Amino acid sequence: MIRIELAPADLLRLRFAHSPMAEVVASCLALRSRSARLVPASWRARAEPLLRGLTTLRPLVPGPSGYVPDFLTPAPPVTRPTLEQELRVVAATPLDRVVSEVERAWAGHRAPPEIERFATDPAGALAVTVREIRRYFSTAIAPSWPRLRALAEGEVTRRGLLAAERGPRALLTDLHPRLDWDGGALRLAYDKDGEFGLDGHPLTLLPTGFTGPHVYTMTGTPSGRALWYAPRGHGRLWDPPAPAEPPAALAALLGPTRAAVLALLAEPAGTGEVAAALRLAPATASHHLTTLRDADLITGERDGRRLRYRRTGLGEQLAGEDQAP
Repeated sequence: MIRIELAPADLLRLRFAHSPMAEVVASCLALRSRSARLVPASWRARAEPLLRGLTTLRPLVPGPSGYVPDFLTPAPPVTRPTLEQELRVVAATPLDRVVSEVERAWAGHRAPPEIERFATDPAGALAVTVREIRRYFSTAIAPSWPRLRALAEGEVTRRGLLAAERGPRALLTDLHPRLDWDGGALRLAYDKDGEFGLDGHPLTLLPTGFTGPHVYTMTGTPSGRALWYAPRGHGRLWDPPAPAEPPAALAALLGPTRAAVLALLAEPAGTGEVAAALRLAPATASHHLTTLRDADLITGERDGRRLRYRRTGLGEQLAGEDQAP
């Protein structure tokens, strides 16, 4: 059992985010795992050959020691960072820190030339790593990114509503099957034992679709501490999308199509996603979304250049969602 001690002030600094780099690293770990249950065979068949060809990234995630260099996973300072924002942080890592963490990942093992280059040309090796991450993301992660982002945003929205209704401690209640909140510490169900505090650093909770049943802690980043866990519903990540069936009473109140739109927004979605899921013309989907927004049942938020909609607290109540943890 590992305990992460949380003082009352730590709860006030607790925050959520969704990190592209967390998904990159977690997906690489899933590919390196022997378990076939973490990712579907179709995705593995596309991503595994790509990762094998990335001769600098692959031997770092993880290294033979089992450690993944912390500079690859900076705790994001914003809730919805883009990959490019995070790669700028990775690329700006002090080179002495890069060298030290790569050496830790390969401690006691003979490194290939691509890893040895970190000792002789750390700036060049780091630049190659950033290029390989960008290539890996575009092929392996980007096609699934809307689902990954929607899954994480649904989790963040749900936790925010719980905290608003029940206080900040509700952020940690029933977070994950391997996590237990005892009122003073997060307890991780690991085989090894340990205990650590945050030492004044903020803790960022990162719902990460590719973590599967695992929970990962990142404690060595200057930007703060992070905990990655699979958000609720991650088991449906690879299911074919299907529109939710609205309750009959909701359909009678709003009309069947508008009720279906509200039911679909159990997870945030854009106009195009709503139109595709419900087989509506984009203009029709936009009309219904605008009407629901004007009624304060949904709200729109910018995600880069995209506008995504999610249900408000009133919309959640009207849709009949169970908000119990």
